[in-house]
Amino acid sequence: MAAALEYIDHRQDPAARAKALGISREAVELYLASDVIDLHLDTFIWNRIFGYDLLKRHGGGLFRHRFYSQVDLPRIREARITGGIWVITTNPLRRMANRPKVFMENLERLTEILSSVPDEVQLVRTAAQYEAAAAAGKHAAFIGIQGGNAVDAPGAVEQLDDRIVRVTIVHLSKSSLGQTSSPLGGKKDIGLTDAGRAYVEALDAKRIFVDLAHISKKGFFDAVEVHDKSLPLIVTHTGVSGVHQHWRNLDDNQLRAIADTGGTIGVMYESGFLGPGARSKAPIEWVADHVMHIVKTVGEDHASLGSDWDGAIVPPRALTTPLELPRVVDLLLKRGLSPDGIRKILARNFLRALRDLRG
Repeated sequence: MAAALEYIDHRQDPAARAKALGISREAVELYLASDVIDLHLDTFIWNRIFGYDLLKRHGGGLFRHRFYSQVDLPRIREARITGGIWVITTNPLRRMANRPKVFMENLERLTEILSSVPDEVQLVRTAAQYEAAAAAGKHAAFIGIQGGNAVDAPGAVEQLDDRIVRVTIVHLSKSSLGQTSSPLGGKKDIGLTDAGRAYVEALDAKRIFVDLAHISKKGFFDAVEVHDKSLPLIVTHTGVSGVHQHWRNLDDNQLRAIADTGGTIGVMYESGFLGPGARSKAPIEWVADHVMHIVKTVGEDHASLGSDWDGAIVPPRALTTPLELPRVVDLLLKRGLSPDGIRKILARNFLRALRDLRG
């Protein structure tokens, strides 16, 4: 018998929800009536490490919503996150020969978890499948890879099936594919290796998004150069240097390079990448700042949201779980974005890019 998820449907009383969040009813009603897709959910890593149950509703955990315990499926459903990319993160210390086998084991494990509540969640691969799941009132779950070295053994990437919607070429360490933006990768920016260039071409051939989060600046533009110009590029979770200078963030030229392909850029919620000062005191307004900079620089057709919840992040105090996400909508309305522009950012920009990639 399939497990049951327990949660509240806030569509029954949007006024009460607006009051609880301290925002306008207009924002809550717009949010509840919109598709909402998160481009980067890292919660599965905690299931792998200590058995964190994705089907169980959790509290704040040991660190009061810092680092983990930000997401579970009951809260995803209550927050009406209609779609999300659930990520399998790569262990860079595991030997190359073993990584594909371990990755496939994790892929089947995550697939089994997401498929265990078929009345609530549907595993999807395309925009049409997403739309069918959303029409049925289900959460549409995509699967992605964080760290392309999960499958960098010869021939491994070619074996990926279409459950995988995107691959972040590198993560926080240098690999056989190229250079990370992280200081952990060393000072010399080697960009993409020859293997990394071939990897981008292989992802294009399989119609899997090339995700340029985490990659070094030279690696970023190496990937742009070799990438199939007819397909969109994406960055699922990042900040922007035009708001806060940081090694993890994209500059305006990088934003334009993604927009030129018809892709989209997901703003993440790690406080240290959003602004200066104590991570534990970050205001939610910083998220809106980064979104609005993307809109100002390349237009409202190329901004999205990619939280990185449960990716060992410290989110703004007023955005510790998906339940607070309508607050971002309220801020964007106050910044002058139209309801249609906000709907694009919440989901439509990603869906457009996905249709362009997979038809």
